[in-house]
Amino acid sequence: MIALRLALRELRGGLAGLRLLGVCLVLGVAALAGVGSLSRAITTGLSDRGQSILGGDIAAQLTQRRATDAERAALAKLGPVSEVVKLRAMTGRAGSDDRTLAEVKAVDAAYPLYGALRLANGMALVPGSVAVAPVLADRYALHAGDRIAIGSATFSVAGVVADEPDATGDGFAFGPRVLMRTDDLAATALLEPGSLFRASYRVRLPASVAPKSAAASLKAALPDTGWTLTDRSNGAAGTRQFVERLGQFLTLVGLTALVVAGVGVGNGVTAYLAGKSTTIAALKAMGAGSRLIFQSYLFQIGFVALVAVVVGAGIGAAVPWVIVQAAGDALPVPPALGIYAGPLLTAAAYGLLIAAAFAVAPLARARDLPAARLLRDTGEAARWPGWGPAALIALAGAGIAGLAVGQSDNPEFAAIFVAAALGLLALLTALAALIRWLAARAPRPKGVLARLALGNLHRPGALTRQLVVALGLGLTLFATLSVIETNLAGQLDKSIPTRAPSFFAIDIPTDGIDSFRALVARTAPGATLRTVPSLRGPVTAVNGVPVAKLKVPDDAWILRGDRGLSYAAAFPEHNVLTAGKWWPADYAGPPLVSIDQDAATALGLKIGDTLTIAVLGVDITARIASFRKIDWRSFGFNFAILFAPGTLEGAPHSWMATVAMPPADEKAFAAAVTHDLPTTSLVLVKDIIGQVASVFGQLSAAVRAAASVTVAAGIAVLIGALAASRQARIYDAVLLKVLGATRGQIVVATLLEYALLAGVVAGLALLLGAGAGWYVVTRTLQLEWAPAWGPVVATVGVGAVVTVLLGLAGSWAALSARPNTVLRTL
Repeated sequence: MIALRLALRELRGGLAGLRLLGVCLVLGVAALAGVGSLSRAITTGLSDRGQSILGGDIAAQLTQRRATDAERAALAKLGPVSEVVKLRAMTGRAGSDDRTLAEVKAVDAAYPLYGALRLANGMALVPGSVAVAPVLADRYALHAGDRIAIGSATFSVAGVVADEPDATGDGFAFGPRVLMRTDDLAATALLEPGSLFRASYRVRLPASVAPKSAAASLKAALPDTGWTLTDRSNGAAGTRQFVERLGQFLTLVGLTALVVAGVGVGNGVTAYLAGKSTTIAALKAMGAGSRLIFQSYLFQIGFVALVAVVVGAGIGAAVPWVIVQAAGDALPVPPALGIYAGPLLTAAAYGLLIAAAFAVAPLARARDLPAARLLRDTGEAARWPGWGPAALIALAGAGIAGLAVGQSDNPEFAAIFVAAALGLLALLTALAALIRWLAARAPRPKGVLARLALGNLHRPGALTRQLVVALGLGLTLFATLSVIETNLAGQLDKSIPTRAPSFFAIDIPTDGIDSFRALVARTAPGATLRTVPSLRGPVTAVNGVPVAKLKVPDDAWILRGDRGLSYAAAFPEHNVLTAGKWWPADYAGPPLVSIDQDAATALGLKIGDTLTIAVLGVDITARIASFRKIDWRSFGFNFAILFAPGTLEGAPHSWMATVAMPPADEKAFAAAVTHDLPTTSLVLVKDIIGQVASVFGQLSAAVRAAASVTVAAGIAVLIGALAASRQARIYDAVLLKVLGATRGQIVVATLLEYALLAGVVAGLALLLGAGAGWYVVTRTLQLEWAPAWGPVVATVGVGAVVTVLLGLAGSWAALSARPNTVLRTL
């Protein structure tokens, strides 16, 4: 084939002109393949270790009560059963009042059904002993044989936990883990009526029994009184959902980087073909047809694109290994390392489609220009590529949109992203046309240099469109990512410093609440104390329909697991009534509840509907009296479900409290609680803030990693735009020098041109980036809107200044061209 032979012959001369195309595609494909491979590796690791993470093939969980003998017997019919009880308690060296909050995990002799509990010293966990997490051992310098206090009892330290197979499935923890035997729970006095704890029963099924069918039989055998069933396919649902949501967001960020890179591909192809204008003209003069020219250069560009896509996919495939080596401890579960064809093929398809979408137009324009115009080697205004190339571009765009929407877990969000990307490109193109139109009609400045800069924006062959699109995409992405990152950092700063209490106190016994109030008054005079009754229970039915039979929306979090419950006569602080009426303080009638407005919206509830909630194994059906908008940032006790007086008072329950006091009183208060109320747990708020800040820090790191790829792609795009205009700039500079202009004057004119474009585009980018960041923060990440505008504006401003400097540096070769050398080529 002649076209292929011509392409191979030119490629043997080197690929220098197509380096930009390759760099852009490698960056974009590597970002997409890396994010997809890492996400798939983590979710596969969760699935592969599902039995160990869950602790069994299926797990049945109860809140605030343990299974009865009849319920244990129903579980045991399926296979071996292990009971695990989780609760919180204050712990520390025996004989000392220095205590810290710990997550106590009581296990029976059958634990674990899968995997193995290993202690660093090789000892076993036996009755009368505990195993402690490394951070707790370090804090109190604990060694085997030392004694620590938990609740009302003391235990010997068996050793430090080295491997806890189901730790990932336990989710977020407020303190270091302490493992003990269930036989020792009674001695601690932690399981008093109303205490907050969860009892989980893991079952190991025979190989011939499917977890789904076993769970179905359990639902039939067990009364519908608060059981939550999980199987090994989703042992860490929260972790999986977090990874998948973050992966989806980063995938779209990577796709955005690839779209940006696509603009660079178009600029790179334009610059490459401009450098080949003499060759194309010679081929046409010798009788080569436009079709042959098009095919020959399509083969060249296709070859480079294919190599770049393969290299980018290879880099992306290595990302999970690199992440494990660099930050493996920060991952929620060890990834299942391997080559995942799905993400790699998807990234490769994106790369090839992007290359096609942005390379076809400059190819078609080079094909259609007559030899005489090519030989003049001057800048020409972009022409309509024709209906055939336009159809190819549309087909490639449809393929990109189809992949983005079809492979997304949230097609609506992906469709919005695709529409926004296309809208941004159209808006920037329109802005470039407006700038050219205004520049052509604006009054002529008196200064020669200003007049020259203004003329450069609208003269024939001006690359205003390419520069505006390149600048706009890059700066908009900078603004968006900056808004997202500063918002993550601002989540805590907006609400915590002035309003957070010093302590949360949980599991205060009902008969000890008066003693607790007196203790606060004695140890911290002037402290602000708020107490609320506390229970827990799951929603088991909505309007009489069991939850198991409902199609639960993704955002219906109120139906997943058990929820905190309370009752109140007065309307709670930090809440706003959005619908319905609040009950009278002396209400005495059928059960009423007030629920969170967002939860009601997710379920499509209205005033007068009913919820059935299991409280200590008893189903209570209550009518919805009102909806509330809750300020979850208030760091107070906020309940999604609040009962009216007269329903829960008689149920065994404990109390919770928030205590705000000067830091100087904290130590004495904590010591007094440990001594007088050993079963009450204190949560130091600054510890919670530290853990939440750690989570936001990980999100920010992921955004920064994505931003680095996007920034690199944006720089490549700008370089491509400048490369595409190189020849025209050389001719302009030479002509001005012939007319008497100095290099300094040409530099100032070029600087004014780039500064004007950067200023206009930066303002638009700031607005667009703020809007895009708001949508991602509030709709995708589902966080509060709290950006820091100073850093955002600074980011866009610095980006614009750097862009101007890069533009000047990219034009330096043109400004340095010698007139006699260039004029000989005309």
